Amino acid sequence: MTVTNAEHLFRMLPPVHELLPVQTNGDRERRLQVTRRLLEDLRDQIAEGKHSETTLKSAIEQLPEAIERESLRAPAYSLRRVINATGVILHTNLGRAPLSRNAIENVSVVAAGYSNLEFDLDQGERGRRDVHVEAPLIELFTELTGKDLQGSHRAIVVNNCAAATFLALHALARGKQVIVSRSELVEIGGGFRIPDILEQSGAVLREVGTTNRTRVSDYSQAITADTALILRVHQSNFSMEGFVERPSLGELVELGKRARVSVFEDQGTGLINTLEGAQAEPTFAASIAAGCTVVAASGDKLLGGPQCGILIGYREAIETMRKDPLYRALRVDKLGYAALEATLFDYLRHQPVPILTMLKADRAEIRHRCEQIVARIQDCRQGDRVVAEVVSVESVIGGGTAPRSRLPGYAIALRHAHLSPEDTLRYLRGLATPIIGRIEDDRVLLDLRTVESEFDDTLRVSLELLATA
Repeated sequence: MTVTNAEHLFRMLPPVHELLPVQTNGDRERRLQVTRRLLEDLRDQIAEGKHSETTLKSAIEQLPEAIERESLRAPAYSLRRVINATGVILHTNLGRAPLSRNAIENVSVVAAGYSNLEFDLDQGERGRRDVHVEAPLIELFTELTGKDLQGSHRAIVVNNCAAATFLALHALARGKQVIVSRSELVEIGGGFRIPDILEQSGAVLREVGTTNRTRVSDYSQAITADTALILRVHQSNFSMEGFVERPSLGELVELGKRARVSVFEDQGTGLINTLEGAQAEPTFAASIAAGCTVVAASGDKLLGGPQCGILIGYREAIETMRKDPLYRALRVDKLGYAALEATLFDYLRHQPVPILTMLKADRAEIRHRCEQIVARIQDCRQGDRVVAEVVSVESVIGGGTAPRSRLPGYAIALRHAHLSPEDTLRYLRGLATPIIGRIEDDRVLLDLRTVESEFDDTLRVSLELLATA
């Protein structure tokens, strides 16, 4: 039987498995789809008579590089994983805190099927979803504060800290006066302004003090029979220095006890332990220990968990918020509870939390990782198109926390012979796992403090491909 030229060329095509390495950088399923598509393209070209044996052999030799390049291009999903090489640890635009392995595994298990979200397994009847995090929250803060909070405190969770603040004001101070220092009438990302939130909640704002100085006496003189809350707000995204004065939280709590007025603190960051080597930030535990009626904090900032707003405080205040109709509208879903519960257990069991790992990352280790990637790029570089070097940088915490703090570290600085820094960043953003960096001194900087080490190989391969762009 005579073999036609086309049949001969078809037989030259390698099987899919020969083109897929055992170890791959990135998603294997994505590479499998790309490999099959590129082989199908070659089959179509053979059928159309576009290849000779020589040209086909050349195309086959180029297949591994083509598969690598195509596999790194953007997939179909709009929301996808990115590599944060900006040096901003809590990058709001990039989803803030990455979850721990335990949190990811717990979310996966809960998401895969049914769960006891609102079902009491002991009683065999309907239960409350907030019990899944209330117990570990009370246990954690009992351990951290040294105070037995089991009988006196309760906790609930809503979808973010802004919602927590809104719910607290609506449930505890609607139609009543709330006293706030002028230095704390802040605006944070997305146009969230404390005065606007107060107005929308139905509470009445009573400003005290001045922009730079507010004393306990200012609060005391403002208290009337209509005062429901003294509100303390975390000064997010900015700091005040020089001729400034602000009462301690303990002083406000003591005033509240004397005047029989509740103190609510929007603590904001969810920081559990004091940050070493960084600007002082109030801790979640210290706020509870000070005796606040209610404290609100973000789960996805320095707590290192999922996006949510945590409210913990005295039983009566929490129960009032739980009964408010807004609570149902603002509550989190089963995946949020799964991630938060696992994060809290990480603290209780002294397991690693990614945000804290990044904050404490050894500077020498960051430099070593940068040097290894740069060395591989130099070995594989084509035509000296990319100049890569290791440079000293300063990372920031971000997320509206410790705005003056700088964390010394190292980054990979890139200059491309044919691409501007803006075009280089655009190329890196176009990969299947987009790489997000920053421009400084006309160079692209990739700060490895915020890059998980598991992505070092992906980063290296991506930069090697950049050298061919």
